Amino acid sequence: MAFISDALSRIKPSATIVLTQKARDLKATGKDVISLSVGEPDFDTPDNIKEAAIAAIRRGETKYTPVAGIPELRAAVAAKFKRENNLDYKPSQTIVGTGGKHVIFNAFMATLNPGDEVVIPTPYWVSYPEMVALCGGTPVFVHTTLERQFKLQAADLDRVITPKTKWLLLNSPSNPSGAAYTWAEMKAITDVLMKHKHVWVLTDDMYEHLVYGDFKFCTPAEVEPSLYDRTLTMNGVSKAYAMTGWRIGYAAGPEHLIKAMDNVQGQQTSGTCSVSQWAAVEALNGTQEHLPRFRAAFERRRDLVVSMLNQTRGLKCPVPEGAFYVYPDCSALMGKTTPSGKKLETDEDLVLELLATEGVAAVHGTSFGLGPNFRISYATSDERLEEACRRIQRFCGELR
Repeated sequence: MAFISDALSRIKPSATIVLTQKARDLKATGKDVISLSVGEPDFDTPDNIKEAAIAAIRRGETKYTPVAGIPELRAAVAAKFKRENNLDYKPSQTIVGTGGKHVIFNAFMATLNPGDEVVIPTPYWVSYPEMVALCGGTPVFVHTTLERQFKLQAADLDRVITPKTKWLLLNSPSNPSGAAYTWAEMKAITDVLMKHKHVWVLTDDMYEHLVYGDFKFCTPAEVEPSLYDRTLTMNGVSKAYAMTGWRIGYAAGPEHLIKAMDNVQGQQTSGTCSVSQWAAVEALNGTQEHLPRFRAAFERRRDLVVSMLNQTRGLKCPVPEGAFYVYPDCSALMGKTTPSGKKLETDEDLVLELLATEGVAAVHGTSFGLGPNFRISYATSDERLEEACRRIQRFCGELR
């Protein structure tokens, strides 16, 4: 009898974590490695947030917390949704988890039965289908194209919905493509959902504040208020507030769903870290003056990377509206051979060779469900990004 659960046979390791660890291991040998594989801002957590955490420690806020979150943070989450997204939620309709991944996992654990389908556009964040599978559901993929900026098309969504469809999982701006939906594009999606009354939408808005130029963020229940009673709106503080290690995600939705998620979490992790929650209260309620600085830096970096990659032999890179990723197409390089004689059969071959020869860590697109592409995170300094892009240009230029 096998000791390990059969459930683990349904999932695979996170490619982003695997590639990031390979980069760390290579760096430990003394090689100059530029890691563009991890989705983490290089900025420090703003000082007002750090000070709020220190003050919480000094006040003795170091005990167990309520499972769904401290009242102050649940109130701050409700206020944030009203202020920024025109969504009315009571604090009892909110929940706080140990990162956005935890919140999504608990939503699926609380709602999925064997055979239930979750529609996921490709390219997707690597953890989405694995979480669905681990919770007993079936991921159903809808492919997008570079020509449509990697955005889900309404007709394609309509085509894959079946009586077994329970959720649409939508991420805007997207990890890994950076694609974000305009109001009109989102309305086309919500119009389809209005035709299918049994389908819920789980929207991952983690990159909400990282949008560029004149782009205006919107979220499904804001665009179509009639979807309010079957929408879980998820967000967190990790990206916009440079708080990845603090591990705070949150969501709001119908109270019966929040109670079910609370029930799951109560038997799983219980309440989230007390100090992190008090820091998140300050993040949501306090000054937002760092956001324009973050956005300006990321937009500058985006433009640098897109420009240099589009000058690279064999690559095509669209301009994303948000997040801090680009997702270049490398199909023209498949079948090419490196100077050492390695033939590139897949985008995974490409990123492994790029890491080994040039010390640049990226993540292959097939791990996000759509290739041949690769994902680059531009959440690092302009100087390192420019050097990384020069190395990518050299690598691609030497292929035969």
